[in-house]
Amino acid sequence: MVFSHGWPLSADAWEDQMVFLGAHGYRCIAHDRRGHGRSSQPWGGNEMDTYADDLATLVETLDLKNAIHVGHSMGGGEVSRYIGRHGSQRVAKAVLIASVTPLMLKTAGNPGGLPIDVFDKIRASVLADRSQFFKDLAGGPFYGFNRPGAKVSQGLIDSFWLQGMQAGCKGVLDCVKAFSETDFTEDLRKFDVPTLIMHGDDDQIVPIAASALLASKIVKGSTLKVYPGLSHGLCSTHKNQINADLLAFFQLERNRS
Repeated sequence: MVFSHGWPLSADAWEDQMVFLGAHGYRCIAHDRRGHGRSSQPWGGNEMDTYADDLATLVETLDLKNAIHVGHSMGGGEVSRYIGRHGSQRVAKAVLIASVTPLMLKTAGNPGGLPIDVFDKIRASVLADRSQFFKDLAGGPFYGFNRPGAKVSQGLIDSFWLQGMQAGCKGVLDCVKAFSETDFTEDLRKFDVPTLIMHGDDDQIVPIAASALLASKIVKGSTLKVYPGLSHGLCSTHKNQINADLLAFFQLERNRS
């Protein structure tokens, strides 16, 4: 099971899933994307083609076969571009969670997307004070902590901040363009493995209408699971529910094969 994390996090974002699934007998592998976490911080290569090639290098180096690829947010784009560029010969199944696919940016062909101003503001906030921006992002829309009645976890906010600050500033900035302006439509059309698409309908970071609802129509035979009221950070805030649904999907498809 190979996990691709979201922006600006690291492999540690998957700890709740990896401990649970590892205890159920799955080999779990997560990497820190270049520029993030414990990886090096190169000036270049901070775009989706290179991220996908990095993932392919990991898969080939470890000689992984029949792997289940799970991507959250930007990681969903990474998984999609990996399959689009390298095929599914080594892939058994795929899961896209709160994924940026097929395209986040509003364009003439994607009228439901978010305007470029949204992403320009993110870049400006990172340059102005990324430490405070990460705290505000985690304490607000990312986990839905800005919603009335939300159960706020300071520990989760601190974890998000720590992971974000481990990332290099250049990579963090470049990633905004990568996750917002990359069109994954053709990549999704190349999916030929069982695919589960999971998304909260109160996702304030990647609105569901222009992401999961569209992606599920592009990926042939995919299964769409919508979580009422859940946020972008649903893997952490509702880990027990997500973990159970992941396990059920993996076991169902395994039993069919």
